[in-house]
Amino acid sequence: MTYSAHDKESLLKIAADSIRQGIDLGKPLEPLIPNYSEALQQPRACFVTLMKDGELRGCIGSLEATQALLCDVAKNAFQAAFHDPRFTPVSSEELDHIKIKISVLSPPEDFAVASEADLLEKMRPHIDGVIIEEGFKRSTFLPAVWESLPNPKDFLQHLKRKAGFADHYWSDHIKVRRYTSEDF
Repeated sequence: MTYSAHDKESLLKIAADSIRQGIDLGKPLEPLIPNYSEALQQPRACFVTLMKDGELRGCIGSLEATQALLCDVAKNAFQAAFHDPRFTPVSSEELDHIKIKISVLSPPEDFAVASEADLLEKMRPHIDGVIIEEGFKRSTFLPAVWESLPNPKDFLQHLKRKAGFADHYWSDHIKVRRYTSEDF
């Protein structure tokens, strides 16, 4: 789905307002769903990425659509700002220096592969977000991660590390899914 310029502005404002409310009240914004376009009311999954001075400052999201997109944005913006375990909570002094990026995900689709080599051959750099999982281990990289890891072998190796697998681990039980995203 493609979003209008107005919808994108609305989502970015919801994310910023949710972070501001988190600083002021300690809880995320709860947007009034009927006040927004039909497109933003549809269930969609998203990630909210926070950048400060060109560096990652937080990134939290959902892989499955469980609520209206505008609510998912509000929740994930709050989580990225205050509950990303890699970072301290965002402070009010940082707000003017934080850039918000929203990635709205397509529904993940199963991606059948016969081997790691088959996966490396079938991945579409700069298009696919990839999810790998086995047992209780799971990780994903958004399509935007291809910017910093353009080589499919490096992309997959870092994705496996993120899930807690060894660099050269492969199993017939690894489940692979892929998705695309609209970023703004």
